[in-house]
Amino acid sequence: MKNRVAIAFLAATVGFAGSAAAQEMVFTSWGGTTQDAQKTYWAESFTTSSGIKVTQDGPTDYGKIKAMVESGNVTWDVVDVEGDYAVQAGNAGLLEKLDFSVIDRSKLDPRFVTDYSVGSFYYSFVIGCNTDAVAECPKTWADLFDTAKFPGKRTFYKWSAPGVVEAALLADGVPADQLYPLDLDRAFKKLDTIKADIIWWDSGAQSQQLLASAEAPFGSFWNGRLTALAETGVSVETSWTNNITAADSLVVPKGAKNKEAAMKFIAAATSGPAQAQFATETGYAPINLEASALMDAELRKTLPDMQAETQVNADMSYWAEHRDEIGTRWYAWQAE
Repeated sequence: MKNRVAIAFLAATVGFAGSAAAQEMVFTSWGGTTQDAQKTYWAESFTTSSGIKVTQDGPTDYGKIKAMVESGNVTWDVVDVEGDYAVQAGNAGLLEKLDFSVIDRSKLDPRFVTDYSVGSFYYSFVIGCNTDAVAECPKTWADLFDTAKFPGKRTFYKWSAPGVVEAALLADGVPADQLYPLDLDRAFKKLDTIKADIIWWDSGAQSQQLLASAEAPFGSFWNGRLTALAETGVSVETSWTNNITAADSLVVPKGAKNKEAAMKFIAAATSGPAQAQFATETGYAPINLEASALMDAELRKTLPDMQAETQVNADMSYWAEHRDEIGTRWYAWQAE
């Protein structure tokens, strides 16, 4: 992707006056190509501009965050987490309030900003299809749940998180503006109709493998993974109808040892140039409102922020409040 786009700025330009109080910090994320891009376009650029060394760690583990905070031995300074967890952890007192005198809140998408977190990037669950493997591709969530018209295996995200429950309800005819509170009975009843035909993916790489091999010729995917897969030569069709948005967030655990450096890092990572670079590399949308103007116009068409017409925003506050309850039911249902 990066070979066919142009970015107006090739390096983050966030500067910090004076010497840093802390000369190193730890950034924790999920690993894989996402963290590789975060390291290149956020951490290394930040180190160049600030002199603060950024050590990478991972994968993100919510149990570890809680244990660190409760023990008073916090070794992570900035952590990439799921958006609903960020809300939940902020409410539970596990996070530091962010310093918006350092982080420019006015430049960030307000959908993904709280007192304790800012968006890292945002993505959409979309319908993907291997056009070489089937005669016709599903275009809507209802299509994806229609095993008569679209027989065969389909793939969905394995973990309890925003996305699949909403897709099931949309497929069952619930209007997008009436999804919340989620009708779990209705959602699981709809999921029961395709349960035998689901192959679960637990990582972006696995979702790509399932689609490319046609073991599951269609399903629900993170949009960036489909864009990347298409660039390898796989014939991929993406349907953005009722694409379901969710976001990762950047947070600072309560008691982080390098809090000042952490705030500066977040400011750099959410700057327009850094967000544009990351989005160009990964296919996920920037949360900085000025980043899109720094990106190639054709590339932007493949990002969620240009697919707003039928977009469905997952309610992170609702998920934060009901995260544990939904998770308990989700994993029990999967095990049945």
